[in-house]
Amino acid sequence: MARTGIITMHGNPLTLAGTEVQVGDKSPPFTVIDRDMKEVGLHDFTGKIKIISVTPSLDTPVCEVQARKFNEEAAKLSADIVILNISMDLPFAISRFCTAAGIDRVQAFSDHRDASFGTAYGILIKELRLLARSIFIVDKDDVIRYKEIVRELTELPDFKSALEAVKKIS
Repeated sequence: MARTGIITMHGNPLTLAGTEVQVGDKSPPFTVIDRDMKEVGLHDFTGKIKIISVTPSLDTPVCEVQARKFNEEAAKLSADIVILNISMDLPFAISRFCTAAGIDRVQAFSDHRDASFGTAYGILIKELRLLARSIFIVDKDDVIRYKEIVRELTELPDFKSALEAVKKIS
């Protein structure tokens, strides 16, 4: 399913592909790749609150700020909360970026293989084969409790609202 009018890049409209999810929906399963090329899925975080920070490409200024901010916030959160960053970057690039940027509390994953996450959450950008900048908060029962798809791809998400949503369910 393709949707327009949701996001732009430099003011130009883009098309989102995949199934749109809503707050209150059961989180759809997905498979992404970790830095070691191992498949990881939603089921690997059962019983945890999941902050899913989605970036188009980690190795860009806005995405770097987003990853660094969540890495800083991770130190303040309880052990039952995990922060996942998902992008279309290759696992090798993710590993290099995280090492160089000191991203050590956020678990970064690649959706490049088959866009499983992007399609399941409706945030795959058709024109670019990147993921729309977004945040999803998924509770311990795998229910989506917060969703933000950032309207302009080059802008940051609302960190404060996302972190407040986490506090409400933790």
